[in-house]
Amino acid sequence: MSFTGKYELQSQENFEPFMKALGLPDEQIQKGKDIKSISEIVQDGKKFKITVTTGSKVLHNEFTIGEECDIEMLTGEKVKAVVQMEGNNRLIANLKGLKSVTELNGDTITNTMTMGDLTYKRISKRI
Repeated sequence: MSFTGKYELQSQENFEPFMKALGLPDEQIQKGKDIKSISEIVQDGKKFKITVTTGSKVLHNEFTIGEECDIEMLTGEKVKAVVQMEGNNRLIANLKGLKSVTELNGDTITNTMTMGDLTYKRISKRI
């Protein structure tokens, strides 16, 4: 199953408490909570390019499954991480105390980020 495509954010859960826990300023959280973000994923075998556009903010990450890379966090900080693939539709990364699981089911992509006992979930549909 290929992740390649463009996905529009449909819903999210626990955005504000999660962003506060990450250390984002309230002003940025308020601005970001109602903006529809678009994720564009290009998969070429084990190589991935992911671009997430939220308003004027663009987050761009590239990685190869199983190899260490630099991932830009939502805070703008770059951290070293290794992204693993589970089955053919799930990407898992551990970034500085944060676990990110991205799962593709048909035209729906679900990204769940967990930090301690706090979970933030984003659901996007292919457009």
